[in-house]
Amino acid sequence: MLDNTRLRIAIQKSGRLSDDSRELLARCGIKINLHTQRLIAMAENMPIDILRVRDDDIPGLVMDGVVDLGIIGENVLEEELLNRRAQGEDPRYFTLRRLDFGGCRLSLATPVDEAWDGPAALDGKRIATSYPHLLKRYLDQKGVSFKSCLLNGSVEVAPRA
Repeated sequence: MLDNTRLRIAIQKSGRLSDDSRELLARCGIKINLHTQRLIAMAENMPIDILRVRDDDIPGLVMDGVVDLGIIGENVLEEELLNRRAQGEDPRYFTLRRLDFGGCRLSLATPVDEAWDGPAALDGKRIATSYPHLLKRYLDQKGVSFKSCLLNGSVEVAPRA
């Protein structure tokens, strides 16, 4: 059980934001001994706990009050917001600061043998995605109907499958 008198910060366990998040915490003077297998680390010099979790869990941990702060990409945050709103929730959060690392580009990919003339080419198609709510919002704005297929990894191979 975590001590609720300590600040709890969630960061990505591994992946693109992990190293930069650890470097940011170090630049802030937070001394942490992060062992590879430990998911919770206590700062040595401040009342702070660092939780190392999957990136897509971070927005929910913040919104549910499990952690006080999270370092996460806007793509993952926005997907969770849309997901919770679709379930009738009114998620609350605020962005303290945009950081100068990370960055993400969401892309649409099609098999090489299919003609591409913009989003309309996807009308009626089945689309593999890790971001079903972001995809729906985008294609709804374009007036494109589709069926989504949720994939949580290796989405880039889907056009070839």
